[in-house]
Amino acid sequence: MKRKRRHLTAEFKARVAKEALKEEKSIQEIAQENDIAPTQVSAWKKELEDRMSELFERKNAADKQLRHHEKRSGQLERKIGQLVIEKEFLEKKCRQLGIDLNERP
Repeated sequence: MKRKRRHLTAEFKARVAKEALKEEKSIQEIAQENDIAPTQVSAWKKELEDRMSELFERKNAADKQLRHHEKRSGQLERKIGQLVIEKEFLEKKCRQLGIDLNERP
């Protein structure tokens, strides 16, 4: 009889892989308790071992990108402030000289 295909959640797979990683029980015991194939438990365990370092790499990359964006944002805010001051200065000088800024040449 053919077994119906199950869709297992990521949380379930992570829990099983973590249990296998602890090595308190054999792969066979974990597989029997969870009604899955031992090869599947081994595959999830291997994937967990292979990808654990990615958790920290992604965080560091995200932190670096965030710092870059914050630095760039600060630069842009300073530039906006500088341009506003220049605009106000030029408007004041135009008024003093009697130049109408609304008049188009």
